[in-house]
Amino acid sequence: MNIKSKIGLRIKELREINKISQKDLSYSSDLDRSYIASVENGQRNISIVNIEKIAQALNVTIKDFFSDDKFDNNSTSSREF
Repeated sequence: MNIKSKIGLRIKELREINKISQKDLSYSSDLDRSYIASVENGQRNISIVNIEKIAQALNVTIKDFFSDDKFDNNSTSSREF
C-alpha cells in the first residue's frame, strides 16, 4: 500500500471514530470536501500543512496521527535514501 493510501485510510478512520462527515471535517479544517474525499481515496498527494489542519480538526496530534500500524512498515517507498 502506498503512503497516499495509508494517509487517506488513517484520515477516514479518525473521522469515523469522531463520527463526523467529510463535510464537517472540511469545514473544521478549512479544506474543500472534494479534496478530503480524494485524499481519503488515496488520489491526492497531501501536504504536511494540510495533514496538520486535518489532525487539528480531528483533535489529534501529528504524533498520534502517525501512531498507527499502517505507518510502522518502512516499505512505503521502494526508493532508498
